[in-house]
Amino acid sequence: MYLKAPLATLPTSSIASPAQRVQRILLSLVSAVLLLDAGVLMALRHFNVGVTVPAVLGTAGALLAWQWPLVQRWRLSRRSHARLWNWGWALLALWVLSVLLFWSRLLGTGVQPEQVPPVAAIVVLGSGTQNGQPRPVLAERLDTAAQLAHLQPSALIAVCGGVDWGETESEATVMARYLMEHHGIAAERLLLEGQSTSTELNLQLSRPLLQARGIDATAPTAMVSSDFHLMRAMAMAQQQGLTGMVPVAAATPLATRYNAWLREYFAMLSSWVLGEL
Repeated sequence: MYLKAPLATLPTSSIASPAQRVQRILLSLVSAVLLLDAGVLMALRHFNVGVTVPAVLGTAGALLAWQWPLVQRWRLSRRSHARLWNWGWALLALWVLSVLLFWSRLLGTGVQPEQVPPVAAIVVLGSGTQNGQPRPVLAERLDTAAQLAHLQPSALIAVCGGVDWGETESEATVMARYLMEHHGIAAERLLLEGQSTSTELNLQLSRPLLQARGIDATAPTAMVSSDFHLMRAMAMAQQQGLTGMVPVAAATPLATRYNAWLREYFAMLSSWVLGEL
């Protein structure tokens, strides 16, 4: 029943029903998890859409749970309000479903180092550095690349990435140092591409370095990146004519996994809109 009456005078029986109380509790719990997740990552200086979207959703959910009785009175006051309420939740559900479907596409993308056929080179895509060290996501990529490099000792290794905000060294420099110090990779195997600021430029600017060493665009080449990132990176490689690329998946650390996958959802949309795919 929808009543055309001041909000303060509407009945509270349906607002305070057991079902409504359960909905409010669940909303509060989900909002708390989203805010805690975003707050911890922001404290660790992770600022990207995969962190800010949970922060926004958590804040909106917390405010809605706080003002639940007032919002429910508003919903019951007019039929149009109820329709708007239902459409809002339906659109949110469809968006969440689209994210889950996208994530299902990411699962299983790429192969493990021991499954890679013989390649002439290994290209490691950048991800981010902090205080002269690779962030956890990038460290996973480098550890995976090192494993492949030891399995294929004749392959050259191109590390890609420019200078991150607040840093003084390029990602490529940090990556090369990490591979030498942590995995004993010889310096003469490393090619440093230290100018790029995106995945597209990682691939584009590393190409001349490899060509100078006799490795053309169609040569078998392993591309190492995070599991969530490979689908978009491979699409960009194909668009650039890099037909010999073999995708090699590095695991995403659990602490940032779902935020990174959410960020990739928006990155894929952005790349599609900008014509990068």
